[in-house]
Amino acid sequence: MENADPYRHFLKDVKRIIIKVGTAVVTRQDGRLAVGKLGALCEQIKELNSLGYEIILVSSGAVGLGRQRLRYRKLINSSFADLQKPQIELDGKACAAVGQNSLMALYDALFSQLDVTSAQLLVTDNDFRDKDFRKQLSETVKSLLRLKVIPIFNENDAVSTRKAPYEDSSGIFWDNDSLSALLALELKADLLILLSDVEGLYSGPPSDPRSKLIHTYIKEKHQNEITFGDKSRVGRGGMTAKVKASIHAAEAGIPVIITSGYAAENILKVLQGQLIGTLFHKDAHKWAPIKEVNAREMAVAARDCSRRLQAVSSEERKQILLKIADALEAHQEEIRIENEADVAAAQEEGCEKSLVARLVLKKEKLATLANNIRIIASMEDPIGRVLKRTELAEGLILEKTSSPLGVLLIVFESRPDALVQIASLAIRSGNGLLLKGGKEAKRSNAILHKVITEAIPDSVGAKLIGLVTSRAEIPELLKLDDVIDLVIPRGSNQLVSQIKSSTKIPVLGHADGICHVYVDKSADLEMAKRIVLDAKIDYPAGCNAMETLLVHKDLVEKGWLNNITVDLRTEGVTLFGGPKASSLLNIPLARSLHHEYNSLTCTIEIVDDVYAAIDHINLYGSAHTDSIVTEDHEVADVFLRQVDSAAVFHNASTRFSDGARFGLGAEVGISTSRIHARGPVGVDGLLTTRWILKGSGQIVDGDKAISYTHKDLAI
Repeated sequence: MENADPYRHFLKDVKRIIIKVGTAVVTRQDGRLAVGKLGALCEQIKELNSLGYEIILVSSGAVGLGRQRLRYRKLINSSFADLQKPQIELDGKACAAVGQNSLMALYDALFSQLDVTSAQLLVTDNDFRDKDFRKQLSETVKSLLRLKVIPIFNENDAVSTRKAPYEDSSGIFWDNDSLSALLALELKADLLILLSDVEGLYSGPPSDPRSKLIHTYIKEKHQNEITFGDKSRVGRGGMTAKVKASIHAAEAGIPVIITSGYAAENILKVLQGQLIGTLFHKDAHKWAPIKEVNAREMAVAARDCSRRLQAVSSEERKQILLKIADALEAHQEEIRIENEADVAAAQEEGCEKSLVARLVLKKEKLATLANNIRIIASMEDPIGRVLKRTELAEGLILEKTSSPLGVLLIVFESRPDALVQIASLAIRSGNGLLLKGGKEAKRSNAILHKVITEAIPDSVGAKLIGLVTSRAEIPELLKLDDVIDLVIPRGSNQLVSQIKSSTKIPVLGHADGICHVYVDKSADLEMAKRIVLDAKIDYPAGCNAMETLLVHKDLVEKGWLNNITVDLRTEGVTLFGGPKASSLLNIPLARSLHHEYNSLTCTIEIVDDVYAAIDHINLYGSAHTDSIVTEDHEVADVFLRQVDSAAVFHNASTRFSDGARFGLGAEVGISTSRIHARGPVGVDGLLTTRWILKGSGQIVDGDKAISYTHKDLAI
């Protein structure tokens, strides 16, 4: 797996930055300047300048811009007869001369609006053959940077002596990519950023869906694996030129990042440490393995480590968990920094509020996670417990014992706290673990995985818990039914359905959390109000939050239904209705009675009695958690017996359906399956059984040599 930490190795020392902007970034498809993108770039540079960074800009675009302007001039000055003649390609040097003037005029106008001063520096390949020129260039740039002026470099194609300026790659530099690398060395830059029209370097053409973005370029690994697509649509180089320039600068000790010039604030994100684009660094081979561990190797390693974990004593497993709890508390500041970056990115990308809410790791939540790990550590050892003892015959004793499942694959979305819960339960139950979290929590998951695995002793091995970082690896993992024993998806209906249809490995989980609260006519109405409000507003994004409120028809006449709708709206809840409630309460009709909102929204429906409520729940629910509020115990018994859900409550909020609240310490998920485990799945749900037979030389011999007693023995 590629490491998310490389940027940390050099960003703290970065002050002088060279930013190279490609032609495809500064121009639109029609060849005109992309004023919006250039404006956003200048705003980023302004902010960096005010933060104390020294920014040097290398900008392409002059030739393309000049060509566009000269074609226009030629067109309006041509007669109809001229247009019938074969059109001669415009001279590139003339295009460069005209375009450079326009390009710099725009930069000057944009920077002036931001109270920033810029300066133009045009250079040619031959200039760098002169030592005095190079020395004077360095002095000039230093002087400009001291004055907080932005130097803007470009190759002076108007007077360049290059034989073929768009093909010739001889000389000291041969395009603006190689110029930016040369300037990085000459001007002793701390970082070079190459802005492209794609997100970074891919393993193949970016248009090929099989291509993967390479976050860290490792020469020994990637130089023979990468195939390039077409060159830039308007510039002369494209990705091949950028990679050559990046390798040259990186080998000289200057880190280089290739990233998209289209994405908003990408330069700022790079300097914040976000893992975007492709990094080139002379020490990259030390940060990421040349040979990535494939899916099977990861799963096999997890199984090997799980067997070592099972071999250690219960006390040793307990100490591992306690050490993890301590590590979470010791590293909480680092964890929160990474988590806050994930949250900010999710908000910026416009993710749903419910997803963002599940993503947040506050100080209180980290403290709760550490405390729950200690609760799990203090539990009775679940491995090897004798569940049943039977005397098969005299001197022949059979024991049914608890045993780890083996290797678990957990695929979860948005909730990084799930990683901690699942890891602690897996360790206590002696299981190996493979984890694949959502991309929205990648930084949080990476730091949590690092903290947890560093607390696992070498005698067991950190590979006990593998973190899968690429979605592309999931299909391969789902094929490994000979190594992985159980898949637990935690996420959307789509995720669960997709996994179930893609694997032979048993799948445990729930697709939806469509939880109901039914308020019966005999309910204590004040109690009912407290339960309904808690079930809906305590944590709306939770899968155990109420999504549908069912109300007995008699409570309409008593006015309680109107009162509870007012109370819900006061708390900010948006209401939809079933067929009866919609017309009666004049609220919008719910688009479906089988719907999980995960937000401050719910459906209300009116039912005739408890049997109608049961029918509604069994038809439209998801068999997760459903509750009845009633003082009639016979009605309650009917509800508890006949509602076919994993958890059914009487006079209690659905929010209690949770592994920690059930006293399980934590949960790997909530299962609505009807085999193996239902409801919140804790340590017991991660165990299977083994049979241990202890004899004294008995043989079967067609059952003639033994006399069976089949007597139950005390455990």
